[in-house]
Amino acid sequence: MILIGNVPAQADTLSNEYPAGSVERDIIGILSASTEKYQYNSLDQLKFELTLRREIINAANELYMSRLSFKIFRDSMCNPAYWDRMGDGGFSLKNGVKPSDAIRDIYTHSELYGTECATAMMIVYYRALLNTFPEDRFNELFPQIYLMNWHRIDRLLKDVGLMKKAKDYLPGDRRYFANPDVNPLYPEWQGENAIDLGHDLYYGHGVGRLDAETIISALNANRTEGADQSAYLMDSAGRPDFKNLFALYSNTH
Repeated sequence: MILIGNVPAQADTLSNEYPAGSVERDIIGILSASTEKYQYNSLDQLKFELTLRREIINAANELYMSRLSFKIFRDSMCNPAYWDRMGDGGFSLKNGVKPSDAIRDIYTHSELYGTECATAMMIVYYRALLNTFPEDRFNELFPQIYLMNWHRIDRLLKDVGLMKKAKDYLPGDRRYFANPDVNPLYPEWQGENAIDLGHDLYYGHGVGRLDAETIISALNANRTEGADQSAYLMDSAGRPDFKNLFALYSNTH
């Protein structure tokens, strides 16, 4: 159920504002059919989340189509014109570079970049935010970007790094496929961070854009000899704090 200021929303009316087959319609359908109460202070707050989730999916699909290579941290690479590669394999925004320009460069010159799946998730979220916020506001909010895993995450995106159980899973969520019996010779196959694209389709950097069963099969092919526990999709999700981000977005208007 969707509540706007404690009043149940008319799902059909909301859906009709978006094209048939759109991700916004899919999300409205999931939220409105749920027994969970999804509370929004205003219609604009809901629409912001729908927009940002759509842009997360667009950014994931765009990164999938790019030439970003899969590299473990010790072999990671980036464009030195925009980023400093750090000793831990992360990318630190270069002094004097606009954050917006640096994020765009990953997509424009993707062949110069290589990293693992968690960092790719952060790239997706920054790209989605850049496509949602005015550029000046994006640069103001994220002046010092450090791209790596959840240990270096920006405070405004810390919720992306926190996996929590949810009643419903939505397009734009970060999900995780765990592989508990991974072959120790290939630790990069211990799991896969992925963006939920909707309709049982996921983007994971290194495996591609696949359904859950295929991703699980790929992980199972890299288990230790004699393993008896299958890889699986965890029943939890990482999500940005949409309401907090909306408040920051609203301050620009």
